[in-house]
Amino acid sequence: MADKTEDKGQTGEGFPGFDPTSVEAYMVRDPQALAMNFARALENLGKAASEWLGPRERGEIADSVADPMVDLVKTLSKVTEYWISDPKRTLEAQTLLFSSYMGIWARSLSRFSGQPVEPEQETTPKDKRFSDEDWVKNPFFAFLKQVYFVTASWAERLVNDAEGLDEHTRHKAAFYVKQITAALSPVNFAITNPEVYRETVATHGANLVAGMKMLAEDIVAGGGELRLRHTDATKFAIGRNLALTPGKVIAQSEVCEVIQYEPSTETVLKRPLMIVPPWINKFYILDLNPQKSFIKWCVDQGHTVFVISWVNPDERHAKKDWESYMREGIDFALTTIEKTTGENQVNAIGYCVGGTLLAATLAYHAKEKNRRIASATFLTTQVDFTHAGDLKVFVDEEQIAAIEKQMNAAGYLEGSKMAMAFNMLRASELIWPYVVNNYLRGQEPPPFDLLYWNSDSTRMAAANHAYYLRNCYLNNNLSKGEMQLGGKTISLKDIKIPVYNLATREDHIAPPKSVFLGSSLFGGPVDFVLTGSGHIAGVVNPPDKQKYQYWTGGKAKGQFEDWMEKAEEAKGSWWPHWHAWIEAKGDERVPARKPGGSALNAIADAPGTYVLTRV
Repeated sequence: MADKTEDKGQTGEGFPGFDPTSVEAYMVRDPQALAMNFARALENLGKAASEWLGPRERGEIADSVADPMVDLVKTLSKVTEYWISDPKRTLEAQTLLFSSYMGIWARSLSRFSGQPVEPEQETTPKDKRFSDEDWVKNPFFAFLKQVYFVTASWAERLVNDAEGLDEHTRHKAAFYVKQITAALSPVNFAITNPEVYRETVATHGANLVAGMKMLAEDIVAGGGELRLRHTDATKFAIGRNLALTPGKVIAQSEVCEVIQYEPSTETVLKRPLMIVPPWINKFYILDLNPQKSFIKWCVDQGHTVFVISWVNPDERHAKKDWESYMREGIDFALTTIEKTTGENQVNAIGYCVGGTLLAATLAYHAKEKNRRIASATFLTTQVDFTHAGDLKVFVDEEQIAAIEKQMNAAGYLEGSKMAMAFNMLRASELIWPYVVNNYLRGQEPPPFDLLYWNSDSTRMAAANHAYYLRNCYLNNNLSKGEMQLGGKTISLKDIKIPVYNLATREDHIAPPKSVFLGSSLFGGPVDFVLTGSGHIAGVVNPPDKQKYQYWTGGKAKGQFEDWMEKAEEAKGSWWPHWHAWIEAKGDERVPARKPGGSALNAIADAPGTYVLTRV
């Protein structure tokens, strides 16, 4: 019996669930083929490096990687300074980490030798990155996973327990630590990822050859920057299988096109609907395809729908500021709507930053006694930026000054910069899984319309973006009643019209707590509604899918958590609830209207021309 136990310890059979024969999947069968493919992979990696270096050597790209790295080092050095300034604290931090390592090591030895071990503590939380069974069954990979989670937790604790940090520095430090730990996960390396390791052995390294080829292609596509592919872009085209709702561009300014959609009902609501989307992304998130299209759904309910399609700015738009987007965007659209329909009042929807601009415009209109907007709907819109989430990490005087310097040189901020910032908010979902699948496994991502839209980035006009960062994220002037717009100091309290304010529960861009707080700043009645899911899926949620849920309750006052406890939950989409809210404000109907009416001629078919510009 003793001999059998010893044999189990030597072979690893005592490790629960571990099959010693499974090591065959990690054994190299053809070293020569593997070596040849490694050489080919390195050759492709060299091509990728050349494509990255070439534009920099030619002066076509002024690399700004140093700026965020300097901020990262500066921020984390403040945390480090706290822990190393006192030898006692230094020893405490080191002891905490190494004692955890020793505990993992002792535990692993016990399991490997077949000794009974208590169930694992919650040192390895559930994480879909570690879904492969060998992260649990294989002793080597199980050990790596536990060490990784313990180290990541230790690093986060150092930030949380460091004293003397101001709130912004602590927020930045926690964010940077999260980015570093996400990047250093063993999942992201071929030799420490069991799935990639097995594929490399099984294909004799052909996966790495294909992956490095894709890496070179993605750097070429980005003009010297990595354009990480999230989907098969060849499967999509705007106007072919995206943004298909019939309509016409009936007016165009330097910053936007105004689209009016063809009616699908014999009668329509008398009051038209104007949608103000964000310019950080393109409007067709609301018109992905006929099954998911909020725009088409609104048309089918009897709304005369007008959408602002923002220009993808270049150096010509450098001086287009917040006021320009108000006057040549929202006000221009309102004038267009009145010309084509004869109506001098609309229901307005603002999505994300489009909603922030709409709120500022409404406050400005109130100063001028302009009543062209009768009701306002805000979708995941922040008007108060106190709780604006991780995007605030990128906003302080020093970082904004660096961004302004870049924008002033070009006249705009590259769309890829904003796209990367948004992706970093969910790096473990939107960056590293694609790095692994694309470049280590050599797998082309499947077609997915939402991710195609996500990759279809837009530039930011220099003056407009600088104004937004300073007045909203940095100084929070809109919520304070200190924003200067069109020569006036505007206040949200002057907005007396009915407001439907929608937040999404898992939003990482406009957190629900932030949207909730903003609800109390308006001067009129506000219906605050919370929906399930996140910034996109929570908004684009067709009723026939019967997905998620939404919550309604009393006035948005006090604490968000208290409101949530009393709120009533309803299954499914918020769309019908919103439509009923709109009809309660005015349900009179008139004969359906054709785009342009008798006053305006069509310039182009929907979705227009501005939306087609890619960067």
